[in-house]
Amino acid sequence: MAAYVISEVEVLDTEQARRYRELAATSIVRHGGRYLARGVAPIAAEGDRAADGRIVIVEFPTMQGALDWYESADYAKARVLAGTALRRRLLFVDGGPATPGLGWPAER
Repeated sequence: MAAYVISEVEVLDTEQARRYRELAATSIVRHGGRYLARGVAPIAAEGDRAADGRIVIVEFPTMQGALDWYESADYAKARVLAGTALRRRLLFVDGGPATPGLGWPAER
């Protein structure tokens, strides 16, 4: 089952962020991931968001694949850069089949 990495990003250092994007993109591809959205400005229907914040969504074949990418040596250098280049919230979400009949919010 697919898994998604969702990143809410605010750039703090443009040059370091550029280098981060290069390293992250290479490591994502090596680990079977693909971008679904990259650096797009969201429209916030509810709640607050950073004025210049961006969203990145990456799909991996499995949650374990996403977690392996995050902990990989391939991504390690990018993670270090992210610490000073970006302010972000990084979320890992399991994909799943749509459940017919469930309303919003989903019944428990």
